[in-house]
Amino acid sequence: MGTGRYVGSEQTRMIDTPTNLLQPHEPWMLRAYDLARRAFEENEVPVGAVIVHQERVIGEGYNQRESLNDPTAHAEMIAITQAAETLGSWRLIDCVLYVTLEPCPMCAGAIVQARLPTVVYGTVDPKAGACHTLFQLTDDPRLNHRATVIGGVMREECKRLLQEFFQQQRALGKK
Repeated sequence: MGTGRYVGSEQTRMIDTPTNLLQPHEPWMLRAYDLARRAFEENEVPVGAVIVHQERVIGEGYNQRESLNDPTAHAEMIAITQAAETLGSWRLIDCVLYVTLEPCPMCAGAIVQARLPTVVYGTVDPKAGACHTLFQLTDDPRLNHRATVIGGVMREECKRLLQEFFQQQRALGKK
């Protein structure tokens, strides 16, 4: 059973994580960010996710709720499904999930169920964040498994992409 912990401290809903903890994660987060940009181009909420095992990507995804008409088609869920298929196991031990936005309750639950030991995310989700902001599902001592969570990797880029998307949607009279 893993010991979950949150790396960073909340300050006005933003996370300050020491720079030395962020740097080794930036190349993987950049790949997740590129997937989020793809979601943006497909008129999906721009969230991207990558799962890494032994320095290789074994699953990735971006939000596809609109195109698939599936409320569960979040970037993390797609990446988790691919990673489990790649490993031939639903237990994603020794893996790291990189995602541009703090996971929601559904995705945080899947993280716990998949036994993902580490989650690295870009920006907080003040409306649905379930790793730190609203809930701490990935570190709830009542659950059998927990994850270490690192927030704030490419925070500003991830935040700006989401803001740009929702500004565009509002201008079009959507979302």
